[in-house]
Amino acid sequence: MNITLRQLQYMLALEKFRNFSRAAESVHVTQPALSMQVRELEQSLGLTLVERRPRDIRLTRAGRMVIDHALRIDAELKSLEADLRRGQGQVNLGVIPTVAPYLMPSALPRLQSVQSGFRLREAQTAELLEDLRKGRLDAAVIATPAPETEEIELFEDHFLLAGLPEALERMAGLAPDALDPGELLLLEEGHCLADQALKVCNVNREAQSVDLGASSLSTLCALAASGMGVTLIPEIAAMAEKNSSPDLALSRFGEQPGRVLRLVRRADAVDDGEWFENVANILREAGQSVIDKARSEFPVAGSYRRPRLQAAQ
Repeated sequence: MNITLRQLQYMLALEKFRNFSRAAESVHVTQPALSMQVRELEQSLGLTLVERRPRDIRLTRAGRMVIDHALRIDAELKSLEADLRRGQGQVNLGVIPTVAPYLMPSALPRLQSVQSGFRLREAQTAELLEDLRKGRLDAAVIATPAPETEEIELFEDHFLLAGLPEALERMAGLAPDALDPGELLLLEEGHCLADQALKVCNVNREAQSVDLGASSLSTLCALAASGMGVTLIPEIAAMAEKNSSPDLALSRFGEQPGRVLRLVRRADAVDDGEWFENVANILREAGQSVIDKARSEFPVAGSYRRPRLQAAQ
């Protein structure tokens, strides 16, 4: 069976005009050409679709079934054409795990309002870039430069030191590279934030006393709040993780180490780039709003913020 869109188009014309000549004229072909295509469709299906009469035609039950499906297919094709004209087809977006839980809750509703479809994938940088290369993703939010990509910088995300108040008091004034590697808690290998923390603190994993293999910032912050050590936390996660771990204190470094978040896509992408800029603008605005709240709560000039005391019950 090999049903073509042309044959379905001719069937729709026949259903509308109930006459081979007028149907052929409406689709700009000769009557014999249209009649031959309908015959070939009937032979392919092994069914009679049209009862040919001297003055008009009638559709058989099978013919009406073909028309029902042809109408749905025609509607989908028109919808596809409209989406392509507007550049609003589904966007597959990848986001690294140290950004997705903190940025996307505020950004995603706005993204969905300007795109007809949106699919989100959370994964480490290497996986996102591989999916981008293979065309499974249209764009990705990452924190490191990537070769063979077009990028738009979104915002700068500074690192804070997180731990118990007494630990931060003891480390007050220290530069990142003066921290004790044995107290530093890091994400498992493969997370760019872990690599950035190692670079900022000028240590290697072998110097750590505990290899946690933690896969989320929430785990690290909970461990730091329980006195297991200290960790670096980006501003974009600061408010959410502080609210989740009330015992956690946060402190800024004087020199403000950090990372730059960027939206990337393949450099050889051939589609219209307007959607790419629109997505970047929405992500930038949403991310900067989260960052501004963190900077207001934990100002650059401050040392650290003690946990709020709980009222007596």
